[in-house]
Amino acid sequence: MFERYKKELQELKQNFCERKLISLKKDGKYIFDGNKKYLNLSSNDYLGIAEDRKILKKFLKIADFSMGAASSRLLTGSSYVYAKLECLLSALYRKDRSLIFNSGYHANTGIMSALLSKKDVVFCDKLNHASILDGIKLSEAKMFRYKHLDYNHLEELLQKNRNDYETAIIVTESLFSMDGDIADLNKLIELKNKYNAILVVDEAHAFGVYGNRGLGLAEEQNCIEDIDLIVGTFGKAIGSMGAFCTGHEVLINYLINKCRPLIFSTAIPEINIAFSYYVITEVIPNLKKERKELIKTSAKLRESLVSYGLKTTGSSHIVPVILGENQTAVNVSKELINNGYYLLPVRYPTVATNSARIRISLRADISCEDIESIPSLIFHIVK
Repeated sequence: MFERYKKELQELKQNFCERKLISLKKDGKYIFDGNKKYLNLSSNDYLGIAEDRKILKKFLKIADFSMGAASSRLLTGSSYVYAKLECLLSALYRKDRSLIFNSGYHANTGIMSALLSKKDVVFCDKLNHASILDGIKLSEAKMFRYKHLDYNHLEELLQKNRNDYETAIIVTESLFSMDGDIADLNKLIELKNKYNAILVVDEAHAFGVYGNRGLGLAEEQNCIEDIDLIVGTFGKAIGSMGAFCTGHEVLINYLINKCRPLIFSTAIPEINIAFSYYVITEVIPNLKKERKELIKTSAKLRESLVSYGLKTTGSSHIVPVILGENQTAVNVSKELINNGYYLLPVRYPTVATNSARIRISLRADISCEDIESIPSLIFHIVK
């Protein structure tokens, strides 16, 4: 009965693509496996908030919230805690209304599948996250994927195809999670205005890190008001869980009525929503220096990697080292872990075939000294 699955699992193993779940203990910027200690460079805890016990203790002193929701938001799972956070997000972004989801995956699959239909078209960056692609597939809309960050190609597709469909959406990540590079949001705004499209921007990896108030690259590029729908997550730099979108009231109301992941999921417990509110209001505003240092550390690491002739991309706190073959990435990962750096290989289908890599995910509490030997180690492993 299970022969097909056994065969595919064996093929994954032979191609160095097999995944396994690992249980580890985390403490600050370190991971512990038994008595072994590793610098954690594979998480999305960009500001070190998720593992900061001081922040957690301060929050718990004022926390008096439910540990369970036991209902979807449209029944009894919503509360004033949700309303408070959604109002805060709307005020910060100067948008009509905001909506909280259980995760970034829920948000993207729900938004794309709700807003699009067979009559519509979506123009999607080639390297957009799987959650965006899955939502588009569920919608059955026509999808055109433009070359990564290639806005001339995007315009060619818009010119040729936009008028054949009712509603058009342009969707992009602001900071791409596997390449560490950044979208030109103002150019996308120009194109969405020119071709009468809705612009959806996923700020998952930028929210909390970029912008004067940590609102993301839309704030950094001074274009928040011109983006129709901004998506962000609490499970990365904010150190909590859940996600949100903020935008025009019509779009948010439509999602409340049509978005299946929202309608049919049990709500996040109040305590998680309250923690996200606490971090956004009490912690992020005090981390301006740390956020700037994070980007500086990233730039220095990139310079060092390039000096060793290693291939990297982007300009953010996500620093990939592109190695090519799966086996090479797996071997490099093993050696880095043996040297105290917890860095896992990223392979197909997360990235394209023959572009396997080590993804160095930096944190604000990691210094240049902590990571200075990584480029040399990788160079000597692959040479």
